[in-house]
Amino acid sequence: MLMDDNLPNRPVQRLMAPVLRFMHIQAAGGLVLFCCTVVALLAANSPLASWYHAFWNQSLGLTFGDSSMSYPLWYWVNDALMVIFFFVIGLEIKRELTTGELSEKHKIILPAAAAIGGAVTPAIIFLMIQQDQPGQNGWAIPMATDIAFVVGAISLLGKRVPHSLKIFLLSVAIVDDLLAVLVIAVFYTESIQWSWMILSVGGFGAIILLNRLGVRAISVYVAVACGIWLAVHNAGIHPTIAGVILGLMTPSRSLMNWNAVQTAFTSLGSAFSQADIHTVNSGTVKMSRVAQFTARESISPLDRLEKGLHPWVAFAIMPLFALANAAVSFQDTNLGDSLSMAIIVGLVVGKPLGILVTAYAVVSFRWTKLPKNINWPVMAGAGILSGVGFTMSLFIASLGLEGSSLEIAKGGVLVGSAVSILLGCGILLITLRTKQPS
Repeated sequence: MLMDDNLPNRPVQRLMAPVLRFMHIQAAGGLVLFCCTVVALLAANSPLASWYHAFWNQSLGLTFGDSSMSYPLWYWVNDALMVIFFFVIGLEIKRELTTGELSEKHKIILPAAAAIGGAVTPAIIFLMIQQDQPGQNGWAIPMATDIAFVVGAISLLGKRVPHSLKIFLLSVAIVDDLLAVLVIAVFYTESIQWSWMILSVGGFGAIILLNRLGVRAISVYVAVACGIWLAVHNAGIHPTIAGVILGLMTPSRSLMNWNAVQTAFTSLGSAFSQADIHTVNSGTVKMSRVAQFTARESISPLDRLEKGLHPWVAFAIMPLFALANAAVSFQDTNLGDSLSMAIIVGLVVGKPLGILVTAYAVVSFRWTKLPKNINWPVMAGAGILSGVGFTMSLFIASLGLEGSSLEIAKGGVLVGSAVSILLGCGILLITLRTKQPS
């Protein structure tokens, strides 16, 4: 019987493999993220609440000679571990811009326009409700889309969801993330320490130099990246920005092209055939190392890092972030407060409204067209589902607000995201009645 491995490798398979892997991990990661959110909520509203908050507020410090850094445990999650999350976002943006849906002009127009409309509209609605009020600094909270929850939600709908809708939502979320990163860099940076800033620029320059010199040891890049993190942190800029920049700097092309790989393995095969396979010596060890290097470098650093880090982000870092940030006490959450309402309306109404209006505009002007198997009712469901802000919304809330305002904002994010996911899934369940062809 003819097996798939014997069929010719079509270019579309190579292009779609990262997307399919991304969707699979995000779907499972979304379920884990949901479970951790529930655990945090239960802990915050149980007799264990004081112990739970004390756990995340305990100090953890690092000492370097006479210098030391000591912060609460939740701070290390938000400002250190989340740098890896943003690094993966940078990798995803780079991949989409080089080989993905955002690499072709006619394909980027619709998701880019929808993402911009879906970010600007809820921010405007938020400011209309919160103008001149203490919570107005959280205006960017309802801007972003949490792709993990969105993909996890549409995975529950099964094969009725067309692949084109998944790609559209993924593209919108990636542009959303890029906009959120720009907002954090521009609007949530209070002051800059230029001496540290210069050191961070030198660190990025060192990364470029190492890449030009052909250095392939990950440990070297990790050491330089840690130095960049420290410099950016002390410069007064949120270190997650460094993660995105490093992701965008990661090479998307492999060191060795396929002709070089074929030549290398042909030579190695000839050498191995002449060697004594029962004897391990310096020659066979060297050939094995060459084979290992050739195989590894036939895959781009971007693909290797994204594949290696994505499961850690989906199943460890984001769940930890949820455990540290979603512990909202119902007693401290006033859903009738104008801050909470601004976030809920921004996510549930502003997000889909902005996506639909801008998408309709670019389609009406014939600048682009709706993806295959997607009509306007389906777009409405997708727009509402995009109102699931969660991770990025909570993250921005922690940057712009504090104290009781932060707790109220967290409650608004949770409620707005929950309403969006229920309404979005309900509409898609009605509009996508039949299974889509695979």
